Order: sequence, then structure tokens, then C-alpha cells
Amino acid sequence: MDTGTHIVMGIALGGLATIDPVVQNDPTLFHAVLVGTIVGSHAPDFDTVFKLKNNATYIRHHRGASHSIPAIILWGLIVSGIIYSVVPEVSYFHLWFWTFLAVIIHVFVDLFNAYGTQAFRPFTNRWIALGFINTFDPYIFMLNIGGVSAWLLGAHPGYTWLIIYTVIALYYIKRYMDKREIVKKIKDFIPETVEVATSPTLKQNNWRVAITTKDMFYVAAVENGHIEIVDEFDKVQLPDTPMMEKALTDKNIASFLNFSPVYRWEINEFDEYTEIRFIDLRYRSKEYYPFVAVVQINPDLEIISSYTGWIFSEHKLQNKLVIEDSPV
Repeated sequence: MDTGTHIVMGIALGGLATIDPVVQNDPTLFHAVLVGTIVGSHAPDFDTVFKLKNNATYIRHHRGASHSIPAIILWGLIVSGIIYSVVPEVSYFHLWFWTFLAVIIHVFVDLFNAYGTQAFRPFTNRWIALGFINTFDPYIFMLNIGGVSAWLLGAHPGYTWLIIYTVIALYYIKRYMDKREIVKKIKDFIPETVEVATSPTLKQNNWRVAITTKDMFYVAAVENGHIEIVDEFDKVQLPDTPMMEKALTDKNIASFLNFSPVYRWEINEFDEYTEIRFIDLRYRSKEYYPFVAVVQINPDLEIISSYTGWIFSEHKLQNKLVIEDSPV
């Protein structure tokens, strides 16, 4: 989910904690728990600091190790431990429990969007991206804002959030059923379908999908149950050439391939260099595929420039390739 939703969910969990009699009867503990749930609900995304280094490092690590099982345990201990060092008179167990729960919920809800997480590390490095809740879902966000507003107006926070999160749980079930129906229709439409990557948009009945068969990739839009194929590409193996071998050693390309399960590639020859481009097919927006990785290699098989990230125009991409430092 986006940062704003994680924060309001942290506030919500702090309110829900008042169903715990120990928290409800100790104002100091309640405020400590509220801080813990707000910070804990955002803590796994502290890996955003990797952006200060470069996009490749950020893409490789964001929602990776920081969302793993060991990290979930550590975040709960670290955040609650810091708060407890400031207010040692409160019950540490209750502070830790609600903070730890906030971290768990953060990682759990991140499983449901198209970006996903590596939540089951160290047992598997596979990205889990269930793809039926948008990274920013206005319904979930507004329900949380409504709960905060009701709380400020005097509603009992514990019961308020129990009601709201029951509604949200039902909404998740509804969205799962929506996705299942879409996948079924796609498999009926294209019987040779092997895999379907779904990505919901902000509009409730509009979805982006990337369809994989044995020999093809299809990019489609689904609106109100109607499937429209908007692009199709042959599924071609990467060539076994020195140029491609060199491209695969680039850190930007490696980060992209570590993250993207559905992509196509293309090679463009220029006078002074060869450009190899990898394009994620899951995020088509306004006839453009914004998540890419590009490497430029000269005839001596030296990487002269590369980039990976979200780019919404060819002009900006070329500027990035000039600005970005060449990988070592």
C-alpha cells in the first residue's frame, strides 16, 4: 500500500488496541502503543532509504529483505524497544504485541497489490503479488479516514475499528472474487493461458492484465468484464550472445529481472552503441510501458550507460541514461 494508507492503518490499529483492557486503562501505555502502531505500520518501508544510492539498489531491495519473516520480527522488537526505553513504566508485552501486529499487517496488505513483496524470505525469494488491491485504494483509504473522523468525534475507537475492518475484510474478499472471475474469463478467452498477472486500477471495474502463454505475451484491459487485447508480443528467448551476456551483468538489468516476472526485450543498434531494453508488461498506462531497464553497450562490450525505474516518456528516459552514472 502507499505511505498514507499505511499511516492511517497505524492510527486505526492504535484505536483498535483500546479493546485491550490493559491499554484502555493506562493512558501512558495507550499513547506508547499509538506511537508504536503508527511507526510499526510504516517501518518495513524504511528501506526507501536505498533510493539515496540508486534506483537499481532500491528496486532490488524494496519490499525484499525489509518485508521478510526475520525483518518482521526485528522491526517489532526495535520499534517497541526504542519506545519502551523512553517510557519504561508501561507494560512492554502489550506495547510489543500491538507494534508487532502493525508490522505484520503492513507486510500482509502489501501482498495483495501488483508490486508484491518477498514476505516468505528466507524460505523463498519469490515475489508474492496477488494483484487484486491497488497500491492506493481510495475505498480502503476513505474507510480509514472515516474511522479516524468518527474517533475524533467521540466514537469508541475499538468498536469503530472492529466495524470498519470487518467491512474492509469483506471488501478484500469481494476484490479476490473479482480477480478470480477475470482470470476465469481470460482462460476461457485464451485457453492456452499459462499465467495471468492482474493489476487493478483506481476505477473499481477496470483492470490491467498481462497474459502469458507458451509462445506469446498478451497485454489486455478488462472493463466491466469485457476483455480487450491491446498488445501482443512473441515470447522469444534471450539470445546467447556476448552482447546480451554483458547486459545481464549490469546492476540495473539484474535488479529489473529480479523483480519483473512478465517482460519483453528488444535490441536497437546505433552507430556508437547497442541498446538493450527490458520492458515490464504489467503496468501499461496510456499506451506506454513505464517500468523499464535499459543498458547501452559500445562495440568493445563496455557498458556506457544504464537505467532502471519508472519513466513515462522516451525523452525522460534518454535524459536519465545521460545523467545516471555508469555501473561499475
